[in-house]
Amino acid sequence: MENVQNVILVVHLVLALLLIGVVLLQRSEGGGLGMGGGGGGGVMTGRQAANALTKLTWIFAIGFLATSITLTVFSARAGREASVVDTTPAEAPAAPDSTGTSPLISAPPPSTDEPVVPPVTPPAATEAPAEAPAATETPAPEAPASN
Repeated sequence: MENVQNVILVVHLVLALLLIGVVLLQRSEGGGLGMGGGGGGGVMTGRQAANALTKLTWIFAIGFLATSITLTVFSARAGREASVVDTTPAEAPAAPDSTGTSPLISAPPPSTDEPVVPPVTPPAATEAPAEAPAATETPAPEAPASN
């Protein structure tokens, strides 16, 4: 089925290029851009060339529309068979690792009776507790004697 689609797609692209070429070969009758339609010299005269190119344009246009509709039907059938949701595998969310994640993410939700507070994480075992600087005693200021 896919080989048929590829062949129709190639025919569609060739017809599009031929249609563009035939339309560009046709003589401009309206002179919309102020350009003339060229001389009548050559194998065909103006009226005969217009008839042949017009018929060729119609043939290419009908073929282009037929391949467009065919490709649309193939695409609709392929879309009906499988959905994008069905083709992508459902993955379970990854469990958070305990090394670098925030404790708020991995904390269980509180029950209705408990207040919402962030969980307390114990200090890492590899870190030594920081020593507090030695406090220097400063004498308290003396109150003035009252007389």
